[in-house]
Amino acid sequence: MIAQVLFAVVLVAAIVLFMRNARRIARNIHLGRSEARNDRKGERWALMTRVALGQSKMVVRPVAGVLHIIVYAGFVIINIEVLEILIDGLFGTHRIFSFLGGFYDFLIGSFEWLALGVWVACVIFLVRRNVIKLKRFVMKELDGWPRTDANLILFTEIALMTAFLVMNAADLTLQQHGVDHYIEAGAYPISSRIAELLNFPAQLSGTLILIERICWWFHIIGILAFLNYLVVSKHLHILLAFPNVWYSKLQPKTEIPNMPRVTGEVRSMMDPSIPPPEAAAQRTVAGVDVPERFGAKDVFDLSWKNLMDAYSCTECGRCTSECPANITGKLLSPRKIMMDTRDRLEEVGKTIDAKGKWEDDGKSLHTRVTDEELWACTTCNACTQACPVNIDPVDIIVNMRRYLVMEESRSRPALTSMFTNVENNGAPWAFGPDKRMDWAEELKS
Repeated sequence: MIAQVLFAVVLVAAIVLFMRNARRIARNIHLGRSEARNDRKGERWALMTRVALGQSKMVVRPVAGVLHIIVYAGFVIINIEVLEILIDGLFGTHRIFSFLGGFYDFLIGSFEWLALGVWVACVIFLVRRNVIKLKRFVMKELDGWPRTDANLILFTEIALMTAFLVMNAADLTLQQHGVDHYIEAGAYPISSRIAELLNFPAQLSGTLILIERICWWFHIIGILAFLNYLVVSKHLHILLAFPNVWYSKLQPKTEIPNMPRVTGEVRSMMDPSIPPPEAAAQRTVAGVDVPERFGAKDVFDLSWKNLMDAYSCTECGRCTSECPANITGKLLSPRKIMMDTRDRLEEVGKTIDAKGKWEDDGKSLHTRVTDEELWACTTCNACTQACPVNIDPVDIIVNMRRYLVMEESRSRPALTSMFTNVENNGAPWAFGPDKRMDWAEELKS
């Protein structure tokens, strides 16, 4: 009875802490501008099914793709086993689903093969990151905590799968010894070999019960701790991948949307009968009024979808490895853009948590992202195409560049010259419209 009460306390505490962190993340995402992303629902459901559920972009790189699918399937399917553990923990039962008979044997056997698959996949991932050191895993933006975070998650998954299999090995041996409470149920293709390897049949029943209970508690508390760790790590994409893909941009990737306010002003200039657009209504965010801006200075000027993108980033680096600018030695890394956006959003959120409202700290997104990074982007959208969860770094980059040009009049010299020519000559070239056909006349002569 004491164990059941203790388990209930741990479970409730984990759920409360998770909900608290989830609400904080939802609050942070809603600091962004509103944006309609709920049209063409049929296409969105199909896209989510193909990309998020079907992992279609992961298998573009077969080795990583297949390994990730194994870990993904293990994470989803083994949760059925976690449900049984939760019920057993609350009510003091043991293998409550054993009434399923042969199907239960199939389930437990499948879980064991999946657990082994996850264990092997995580070891290979560790080797790729720390021994082979693939380029995208050793880039500068991963120095420090991001690299530690990735390794910590992989070690945790290995530990959880090990505890699960050792728990089953002890449980199977106790079943074979006929110990009360340990009813005969399940098939154990992997843990039966572990039991032999660890010489469990020769151990005393009391020792086996202790091993089984320690592994049981470690496994379930580890899962509950991992659930709460998700919300402060790059693995938040496990929860956000599905909605993030559902809300993807459905227009062509290279189509850069116009700014409605600017479009309205241009139409009014071209046709005086069209009234100029009215100023946007003042937004109040986190207790302060946020002015309307051309482009993005800080996270408040990005859309909620941009901010969800930042939280959904897996830090896999596929975007950066496909970026032509990065490949040719430019400073730009789309992954870093997303990490910087998320880190700035977290910084803003902590200020709001501490002070009850937002107070300007003198920083912005541009404090983290340099002009050189922003202007290196060619807007080719190779990064967006490569992203396994349809994150769009280009939209953030374009909005930040718009702010530099339209609010601060800062751009590259070549662009400044082009802007001047467009304003004066209606074209990027340094001569008037009356000179445009001179080249053709020269050819005739």
